[in-house]
Amino acid sequence: METKILTQESVADAARIIKNGGLVVMPTETVYGLGADAFNKQAVANIFRAKGRPMDNPLIVHIGAIQDLKKVAAEIPEKAIKLAKAFWPGPLTMVLPKAECVPDEVSAGLDTVAVRYPSHPLAETLILLSDTLIAAPSANLSGSPSPTELKHVIDDMNGRVDAILDGGSCEVGLESTVISLVGDVPRLLRPGGVTVDEIESVIGEIEIDPAVTDKLKEGQRAESPGMKYKHYAPQARIIIVKGSDEQYIRYVNSREQKGVGAICFDEDAEKLSVPFFSLGAKDDCQSQAKNLFSVLRSVDEAGIELAYARCPKLDGVGLAVYNRLIRAAGFEVIRLA
Repeated sequence: METKILTQESVADAARIIKNGGLVVMPTETVYGLGADAFNKQAVANIFRAKGRPMDNPLIVHIGAIQDLKKVAAEIPEKAIKLAKAFWPGPLTMVLPKAECVPDEVSAGLDTVAVRYPSHPLAETLILLSDTLIAAPSANLSGSPSPTELKHVIDDMNGRVDAILDGGSCEVGLESTVISLVGDVPRLLRPGGVTVDEIESVIGEIEIDPAVTDKLKEGQRAESPGMKYKHYAPQARIIIVKGSDEQYIRYVNSREQKGVGAICFDEDAEKLSVPFFSLGAKDDCQSQAKNLFSVLRSVDEAGIELAYARCPKLDGVGLAVYNRLIRAAGFEVIRLA
């Protein structure tokens, strides 16, 4: 398959591809998404084929206006309306009871659908010009780091999709926050750019699913993208190291040998004796989120075989960074304190 690289001036061409059942990679404020007509079963199935993604991993339906929510959701609770008014368009996905028109290929056979309204102007324009809604996971090979730059998309998707719409660097850098509004108490399924505190300031207390920081239990079904499988992982082995600044530096330097590196904070860099890749300043979780996937890809490009990663904060956007990093590490953690 020949893949066209389209600029923002060619967004109408990208929309025609979607209308004709093709695959288009679109930029969003979170990461690049691999999009198809959400109501075209064959086109949606081709998303899974292009990514090598298991079919039991649900997709997110991207809408171009808040009123589009009623096209795919069978029920829209008051809390969903409040969240939409507060955070849409933006990096928040809501899981709701699905309408009958939503194909099982989109929902992975679940009776729910994940929906969000992206804020990137090209994504919004593409949805509107396509005259449909767009189902889209991240535009990477399944299990690898998500793409936040055009180069990442080309590396993974060239020859697998019809077109790639160039939108520059993604602003947030991590996939959207996912919250389920099915049940009595809203439940966070995946942390992202909209934090727990921000959500609770709008709808009150929410639960945090144990799978945010731990593996799913045996036999438990994934209710959201990014929950079930080892995810976001480079070819290199990643190990998270929990401990003080001094403990981390001492431990990593004691492991110095060819092929060993560090995923660290800016403050660690000059103290390390191994090749390092900085996520950003220790207290700047926004930068860590934006840089994480690029750093994970850079680790492979540098030929690193094993990278020891600093453990980020477990609150605010830091929880989202940890959620991605723990999956990239296959839940492998060394605790020094």
